[in-house]
Amino acid sequence: MYRTWMRFFSPAPAHQRLGLVCLGVGLQHGRLPTVGPRTLDHHVAVVISSGTGWYRTADGRRTTVTAPALLWLTPGVPHHYAPDPDTGWDEGFVDFTGPATAAYRELGYIEPDRPVVPLSDSAGPRTVVARIVRAARRGNPLLEVETAAAVHELLVALRRARADLAPDGDQVLEALARDACTPMSVADHAARHGMTTAELRGAVRRAAGCSPKDYLLGVRLGRAKELLAATELPVAAVARRVGYDDPAYFSRLFTRRVGVAPVRFRARQGRAVPGGWSDHVPDPGDPPVIQSSDTP
Repeated sequence: MYRTWMRFFSPAPAHQRLGLVCLGVGLQHGRLPTVGPRTLDHHVAVVISSGTGWYRTADGRRTTVTAPALLWLTPGVPHHYAPDPDTGWDEGFVDFTGPATAAYRELGYIEPDRPVVPLSDSAGPRTVVARIVRAARRGNPLLEVETAAAVHELLVALRRARADLAPDGDQVLEALARDACTPMSVADHAARHGMTTAELRGAVRRAAGCSPKDYLLGVRLGRAKELLAATELPVAAVARRVGYDDPAYFSRLFTRRVGVAPVRFRARQGRAVPGGWSDHVPDPGDPPVIQSSDTP
């Protein structure tokens, strides 16, 4: 016996321009029937919360699936899978498509060459799937936009839940962010962590979906924006603060990456704050109280 609930949608062309759209969502539990062999023209993320089963690739290789796990069904790739016929499994699936899938593949959030992905925990992704299920109620006027936003969130939740992204990957990123504004090469950063350059590249690629150089640059430019917006430091001083001794090189790099020169960014975004901005991240459940100037 098994239970199935599902809804399918047909987003309009305007919704497609959101980058990602949800085409369907479903919840299934029990000794489900075998899926495939078949080929789809869109992506599907199948989140297995409990149970075991198997997945067979187009070349006939069979892989055991043990929850928690993710099945990636990608366009044009034949797939064939099923839960164990004796125990079944619990799954939630989301069908989606859109031009943003190319960027998510490049960043490593969608992995066409890795159809079975072990997860450390399915709770985060299943929470997002449940949100899509709630949005799929009949007559929801925000359906397409609400579910499209949730697909982006689902890809983030799936990335975070991957079992191969151990906490040490987060620790490497935290350390890189902490030292990002120190004039160090990628090789220097790797040596500081007792890693080869190749090992550091692999760890950062798995954890952040980019190279160490791009990750460090993103941190540096983010800090530079904060200094430009919140202080009156000269551009040359900002450059030095974020690890660039040559202010002309910094300005060219900033302009190429951000799209405007540092002085133009300051003119648009400057918000000088006495004492500077706080580095403390506020608790969304307990936001800071902003008092007016005439508050006693």
